[in-house]
Amino acid sequence: MKRIDLVVGARPNFIKAFPVFDALEKVGSFNLRLINTGQHYDKNMADIFFQQLNIKTPDIDLMVGSGTHANQTAKIMVEIEKVFIDNRPDLVMVFGDVNSTIATALSAAKLQIPIAHVEAGLRSFDRTMPEEINRVLTDQISELLFITSIDAKDNLLKEGKKENQVIFVGNTMIDSLVRFEKVFENQTILEKFDLVSQNYILATIHRPSNVDNPLKLNKLINALNIISESQSIVWPVHPRTKKMIDLYEANLSANIFITNPIGYLEFMGLQKNAKKIITDSGGVQEESTYFGVPCYTVRDNTERPITISQGTNILAGTDFNKLPDLISKKKINLNKKPQIPHFWDGKSSERILDYLNSHFFNN
Repeated sequence: MKRIDLVVGARPNFIKAFPVFDALEKVGSFNLRLINTGQHYDKNMADIFFQQLNIKTPDIDLMVGSGTHANQTAKIMVEIEKVFIDNRPDLVMVFGDVNSTIATALSAAKLQIPIAHVEAGLRSFDRTMPEEINRVLTDQISELLFITSIDAKDNLLKEGKKENQVIFVGNTMIDSLVRFEKVFENQTILEKFDLVSQNYILATIHRPSNVDNPLKLNKLINALNIISESQSIVWPVHPRTKKMIDLYEANLSANIFITNPIGYLEFMGLQKNAKKIITDSGGVQEESTYFGVPCYTVRDNTERPITISQGTNILAGTDFNKLPDLISKKKINLNKKPQIPHFWDGKSSERILDYLNSHFFNN
């Protein structure tokens, strides 16, 4: 029986990995280990996902915690290497673009263990983003590259990867949405703040480039305050963002409702029923496209251009002075009718399973 290790570490990883683990486990032909590096260790950022999605807790939890990029990456490499040496897998699966992704891939590559990268080939072409470095390097040392959109294939081929290494399976994050959509819940939060479905803006902003600089954070807060004069804003605040808001004593409008990070089911409910979304998250760009909710991405680039060309995403940029006017526009994307991208249908994990059975483990 072939052994596959699925390694997760941060909130987005969990959503991408759970349906893959479930698909592989159901067939009963693989010896699986779910390994959590512990990159996200806040209960609301990590533990709550294992509870809400009813998936078994990790077989191994490395509990590496926070640190600088180098420190965190190094700790993960040291600890995951011990796991691989102690009980060598036949394949290591990594997800997304966080430090856990590249650290795990590097350790596996050094031990000559094949690597499968789920969500490969995404490119922002902005090397100032740590995630971009993680994505590019992980792809270079991975044998199997499971992609979410066809533009990712073009990126990988230009970087020298072989066509037979690139497998278009769709988006496993959407698998989770399809599976759990019927139990999404946002009523508790809406009642708490006396809000109505389809009549609020959801904000989720956490990138260091947006919140670590006090001048930039102040401009962002000012823009949100202006927007909140005509539209209530719900803002589940990432721990790092909350730290910066407190540190710089930013003044938020009374019509901006701050919450701690919330569970997956609640956050998806807020997304699905929002009037608009303001974000700098890659995953939210994809989820909002699936929900058909207008999404304003406060970044100067995106590694998910399909959410713009086909979905409901608008690249709003980082000149926050322009954000209120952009948000106030009644119509967006007039040149196209938004649609859900191909293979974002809830069956991506099954395609990964089919490929492993018919190609990778059939040689």
